[in-house]
Amino acid sequence: MDLSIITTYRCNSRCQMCYIWKNPTDPKEEVKLETLEKLPDGFDNVNLTGGEPTLRRDLAELVDVVYPKARILEISSNGLHPERLVPIIKKYPDIKVRFSLEGNEETNNTIRGEKKGFETKLKGIRMLKEAGGTDLGFAIVIQDENADQLVKVYEMARAEGVELATSTLHNAWQFYKNDNYFYDRVKVAHEVEGLITGMLKTWKIKNWFRAYLNLGLIEKILGHDRIIRCTAGTDFAFIDPWSDVWACNVRSDLPLGNLVNQSWEEILESKKARESIAKVADCRQNCWMVTTARTAMRSPIIPQIPKWSPLAWVMWNKMKVTLGGAVNFDQYIDYGHVPPSPLKPRQSFLGIKVKVQVQRGLNKVEERYPLVNFYNR
Repeated sequence: MDLSIITTYRCNSRCQMCYIWKNPTDPKEEVKLETLEKLPDGFDNVNLTGGEPTLRRDLAELVDVVYPKARILEISSNGLHPERLVPIIKKYPDIKVRFSLEGNEETNNTIRGEKKGFETKLKGIRMLKEAGGTDLGFAIVIQDENADQLVKVYEMARAEGVELATSTLHNAWQFYKNDNYFYDRVKVAHEVEGLITGMLKTWKIKNWFRAYLNLGLIEKILGHDRIIRCTAGTDFAFIDPWSDVWACNVRSDLPLGNLVNQSWEEILESKKARESIAKVADCRQNCWMVTTARTAMRSPIIPQIPKWSPLAWVMWNKMKVTLGGAVNFDQYIDYGHVPPSPLKPRQSFLGIKVKVQVQRGLNKVEERYPLVNFYNR
């Protein structure tokens, strides 16, 4: 099972596609070390995320608690405080770190509301390499404003000797957003084709399967169904800053339990968990985030190997590209059937002051997550 631990909703970025930063949590109320100590060993991938996890003063201690419990420990960061990760990487060089990067200097800083963000992230990834990091990279949220830079960002990452993870616009309780929509679905989707081809041309097996993951992103961008069904609550779960455990980070009607009041075993065996997992089978959201899509692609028996459908796609199209052919995207993608997307302009918050309200004393789910309806189609 994979697990994402949302360590905080505090964030020093001001992203236009995520409003976590507008809803910061009180550090005194955030998930505690002793609570996470209750987690069992044997997780496959554990992701420490946020908000911005480097804003946790006890991040190093948190890593000490969680690192032994996972085959892979990942930290998803905006990269604005790379110096806070250096001692962690020196101690655990195999920790996976991804810095959010949304394009070239102007584009990244505009989308993420970060003054000198691009410069800081680039210097930061080099800093972590010097510290001995072995699994470093950038992560991009594909959207209309940066889709035409996608291949260039990938090439830049390769030139730096690091990885590139991809996701795209989603509406979710974790992001406090329900109005993320594409301006031109088809144009954005076609830009992803170049990334898929580029990844298949490499001789890195991980890139080949990332190509398939990006095929799923095209379907998500176009508003189509997922290419592999969701396994929320069964193969992955989320812990929010209040220690509530959720089947996914999109729907606020899929709770599993609370790690303060229950053991992990009690949560998974609870009636509440069974009811939420049952709802997943009928879910019509077409989410395709790397945290959840990666799990869907893996064999339920041996997590280190893929299911048959992505394996077959990868082998066939890798062979075609190697022999000088091209991926026949029309064979897999129906570009003729694309539902309309509401026009909801996104605003850059670079240089704009916005008053935020720290979330304190919110004891009910509806108080913490007032946006009830989320639409990902």
